[in-house]
Amino acid sequence: MITVKNITKTFDGQTALANLSCEIPDGRIYGLVGSNGAGKSTLLRIMAGIFKPDSGEVDYDGVPVFDNPAVKEQFIFVPDDLYFLPGANMKRMAKFYKNFYPNFSMERFEHLTNVLKLNTGKALSGFSKGMRRQAATVLALSCRPKYYFFDETFDGLDQIMRDTVKKLIYEDICERGVTAVLTSHSLRELDNTCDELALLHQGKIVFSHEVEDIKTAAKKVQVAFAENVTKEEFMELCNGKALSVRCEGRVVQAILNKGAEETEARIREKNPVLLEILPLSLEEIFTYEMEALGYSFDTNGKEGTDETSNQ
Repeated sequence: MITVKNITKTFDGQTALANLSCEIPDGRIYGLVGSNGAGKSTLLRIMAGIFKPDSGEVDYDGVPVFDNPAVKEQFIFVPDDLYFLPGANMKRMAKFYKNFYPNFSMERFEHLTNVLKLNTGKALSGFSKGMRRQAATVLALSCRPKYYFFDETFDGLDQIMRDTVKKLIYEDICERGVTAVLTSHSLRELDNTCDELALLHQGKIVFSHEVEDIKTAAKKVQVAFAENVTKEEFMELCNGKALSVRCEGRVVQAILNKGAEETEARIREKNPVLLEILPLSLEEIFTYEMEALGYSFDTNGKEGTDETSNQ
């Protein structure tokens, strides 16, 4: 298990992470979503033992990670800004990685390069951005570590290749029970990939959810009553279990984050003219969660303070 305890990190007086804590169980795909500058890359680098936090600590099964080569053999970090040895091709990079990762599998390396149809003898400097991302992913998966850290995992990949890379990562997690932490500024890139998603904002994890739990718990309610209803009356009807409520005369649209079944039963007792209970996408859920906390958030990862929500 990865345990992050009260991490704080600043750069030139600017706070990147502020007293952040989280736990990531083994065998999980953990997604971190947030806008550029939210602190995702800094957190990943601290987890990987590249940065030392100003305060707090990161443990792997109770063992500190920073300045611990034995632990670092068990994980690999793939940055957003990829780096390869000057003039190197994939074969040379594979030999380089093999020197540092005792579990590196040349058999898996050859299999994955064949799957992705990558030329292992061609200089990586001649690869496109997407092909360089594929190459980095292949090298990481070939190391067969216990923990993966992918920063902006699918940046530069087209949709077909994104799905292929997602499948390769997912297969490795299932086959070996390892752990992966993925970051992205776009929630769409992590949907249908992660077991748990956390939203990072201004150096803090604003909230995190089990993906299956939030997909089944959160619902959109559209209801029409025989008489006009106020927002306060509807909030009382659903015991305050709503992220958003909009009333227009007899019609109400609401977002419920928990207790949807109980609320539906209470609404039906009022004999509504019309009642629809609809599922929500992760994008919608995160948007409403952020709005409820007083921030705006769109599915491309842009965040900001919603001043009207705080009034």
